[in-house]
Amino acid sequence: MTTHTQQTDRSMAQLVSDLSEQTTRLVRLEAALAAREVATKAKRGAVGGGMLAGALVLAGYAGAVLLAALVLGLATAMPAWTAALVVGIGLLVPAVVVALLGRSQLRRALPPIPDATLARVREDIDVIKEGASNDPDQG
Repeated sequence: MTTHTQQTDRSMAQLVSDLSEQTTRLVRLEAALAAREVATKAKRGAVGGGMLAGALVLAGYAGAVLLAALVLGLATAMPAWTAALVVGIGLLVPAVVVALLGRSQLRRALPPIPDATLARVREDIDVIKEGASNDPDQG
């Protein structure tokens, strides 16, 4: 009977050791996933910020052309201002499109919280709690 008790004790010790190792591995994997998710969101934020910067440049050019059209229109009252107005509007349309795309990218990137990883960690905690509450040794 002593041999059976020693084998049981050894297997319980091994189970505790396995639990410790698996918990450590799970925490490390979840931390790595969280870091990867934050990096992805940061990249999206950088892309969105770059798009917004591009939109600002295009809007600046559009403003300059529209001012030139206004000056030409007021100065001469001749059709030359129409061409400048068309160019200005032509620059303004892509600026709006790029600004909307950039805003969409920024919204997807913010806040930089690893939502999917946090959800998996919550699921892991629930599974552990459920396993602990169903433990026959505690009841």
